[in-house]
Amino acid sequence: MTSTTDHRRAERTGMRPGAPAASLTITDLRKDFGGTAAVDGISIDVPAGSFLVLLGPSGCGKTTTLRMLAGLEDPTGGEIRFGDRVIARGGGPAVAPSEREAGLVFQSYALWPHKTVRQNVEWPLVVAKWPRADRRARAERVLSMLAITDLADRYPGEISGGQQQRVAIARMIAPQPRVLLFDEPLSNLDARLRVETRGELMRIHRSTGATSVYVTHDQVEAMTMATHIALMRDGRVEQFGTPRELLEAPRTPFAATFVGTPPANIIGCRVEGGRLRAYGVDCGPAPDGVTGGAVQAMYRAGSLAPAAEPGPGCLPATFADQVPMADRWVLGADLDDGTRLHLSRDTPVDLRPGDRLGVRLPERADAYFDAADGRPAAGAAR
Repeated sequence: MTSTTDHRRAERTGMRPGAPAASLTITDLRKDFGGTAAVDGISIDVPAGSFLVLLGPSGCGKTTTLRMLAGLEDPTGGEIRFGDRVIARGGGPAVAPSEREAGLVFQSYALWPHKTVRQNVEWPLVVAKWPRADRRARAERVLSMLAITDLADRYPGEISGGQQQRVAIARMIAPQPRVLLFDEPLSNLDARLRVETRGELMRIHRSTGATSVYVTHDQVEAMTMATHIALMRDGRVEQFGTPRELLEAPRTPFAATFVGTPPANIIGCRVEGGRLRAYGVDCGPAPDGVTGGAVQAMYRAGSLAPAAEPGPGCLPATFADQVPMADRWVLGADLDDGTRLHLSRDTPVDLRPGDRLGVRLPERADAYFDAADGRPAAGAAR
């Protein structure tokens, strides 16, 4: 139950302790820098309580989008809504960052070095004018939730990077925001700690019930944590959907090769006499309805198989490497023009880098894309 003090604080600051998570709606959002669009008219709509990951390579616009959600950048065009509340609109007034009921964890953590862990966690509550007793109780609860109570009287310089990251998260969730914003918070952690902290962030997301928006270039993080993924490229959303939708039904070659471990393979083919040809090899029948021109054929790693030597139905290639992955082996093979293919199999091969081999294709590709615009071609699914 929310206390009378909480209600008075809510009236004074605009914060709503215990308020439900907010849905997130982004409509035609745009941000220009010097005439160049860093974010170029994206639209995303996720329900309250979702874990949205903005995924993509460096420079795709994902961090700029997050900064507009946080209020650190104003949009050039479009609109952002948290629930039914417009918080920013291109060319119009924006809600101040402190009044958006959103918390942000920076990549660098941005802890105050002269404040103790407890003081860092309490600070946003001080700014929001929470009474001393309330903010002390809330800080203790959050410190306990993050298992860092024993660090309360230490300074940031006296704790590890992983512990600093927990403090930054504790500070973010202390005011009970409706939206949690994460700007690549795991990038400074080692591999083992990244895995452990991913689980911790998912637990925090569930326990707070807030809507989370998480920026990363790491598709493993995205596939592990997200309920929804917005795959971004060149300031636009290349594909939006659940992790399973992006993995099982990529809509473009970029989506196919960016999402998945190992990624899918794309081979450029020509349609000749109802058949696909590439590198002088017959690659099977053309997709239904395609009678000529160029097609990009997508093959998942498990659909390709190594052959002792090139032959009918095999692409000539050079063995590059093989890496164990869970209970499978992922082989790397380079085609003669340098295109890298990934093959997945149960056992390793007895080859050395530089050895020649064939890459055997199935009768049909897993999907087909138009070579001109990258959109699904006829017969896109097997």
